Amino acid sequence: MTDTVATPQTQDAPAFPNDRTCPYQLPDGYRSLRDEEGPIRPVTLFDGRPAWVVTGHEAARALLADPRLSADRTADEFPATSARAEAFRRQPRSFISMDPPEHGPKRRMMISEFTVKRTKAMRADVERIVHGFVDDLLAAGPPADLVTGLALPVPSMVICELLGVPYADHEFFQDASTRLVQSTDAAGSMAARDDLARYLDGLVTTLQAEPGTGLLDTLISERLATGEIDRAELVASAILLLVAGHETTASMTTLSVITLLEHPDQLAALRADPSLIPGAVDELLRYLAIADVAGGRVAVDDIEVDGQVIRAGDGVIVSNSIANRDGSVFPDPDTFDVRRKARHHVAFGYGVHQCLGQNLARLELEVVLAAVIERIPTLRLDVPVADLELRPATTIQGVNRLPVSW
Repeated sequence: MTDTVATPQTQDAPAFPNDRTCPYQLPDGYRSLRDEEGPIRPVTLFDGRPAWVVTGHEAARALLADPRLSADRTADEFPATSARAEAFRRQPRSFISMDPPEHGPKRRMMISEFTVKRTKAMRADVERIVHGFVDDLLAAGPPADLVTGLALPVPSMVICELLGVPYADHEFFQDASTRLVQSTDAAGSMAARDDLARYLDGLVTTLQAEPGTGLLDTLISERLATGEIDRAELVASAILLLVAGHETTASMTTLSVITLLEHPDQLAALRADPSLIPGAVDELLRYLAIADVAGGRVAVDDIEVDGQVIRAGDGVIVSNSIANRDGSVFPDPDTFDVRRKARHHVAFGYGVHQCLGQNLARLELEVVLAAVIERIPTLRLDVPVADLELRPATTIQGVNRLPVSW
């Protein structure tokens, strides 16, 4: 007879998520969750509500592909990891918060600009952008902040060109994006979202009168005009693509550079053999898992997992960082190894909601890291890693400043 556990109880369930104390290693609390038997654990969220956290790699992939888990964050039972995330539940949804069959058609409206073929065709443009910012960085000379000098402007310019958003407005939307994903209070985050919504709604109006060539123009002319997407959904999706399109890649770039500088043997391997860089990008994605709590779901039916039962109405969070450190899948998982075959990580999620922009993110990371390794061979941190201010666990993992010299 199968032993079962019902809705997770908060008694003795650890708090989740946990802040990092190292840019690239698991918090101690996550190691404890990983090392316990079984692939799911009961945890307590910020507001005292119980939820399940998924720690096993196989269970993470299975559950992210399971239609009995819903991505609809407007559901009352949807697990929120912060007051900011709770406030987001009441905002207009983008396609990532929709379930099949509604989700598929909305996602397909966006996918043309993110295919492997389209991304490969963008390589020359991405290289132009990356090397332009490296030129500026080298011309200005050290010391420098690698975030503002390279990691942030590269994906900002790339996503602007793809969407058809004026890069001249980058200071505004980068500031608003930072407030959106990092504000410690819900009001500040919602104010930032409102600023972005007004800006992008105004841009839609402008593009209706004076069409351009980006993805937003395609959505306006081919989808909004036919009623296949309404204006609120279009603006919500534009916010998602704009913010995710630069915040996540900027954070990955920054933490990747830190990780490589802190592992000089691995950096030397890439310098000796640049063909290792694509594989190293996947190992960095596995190792850093910056979108740790992006895999929030709510059960719409009972699901048995390894002798435990997730009940309908239970909140479920896939911890990308813990699942990517599953030793049964990734031997010696806390070791960073650029030769590891890590393509099957879950840093981009899994299933129908797997990250739309993963091909573009990989391309940008490959090009940026190759340029840094080749053109700034003496790059070094200007402060000890322990002195870097890390972002809290409830947002995209990273640092907002990275002082460097060369």
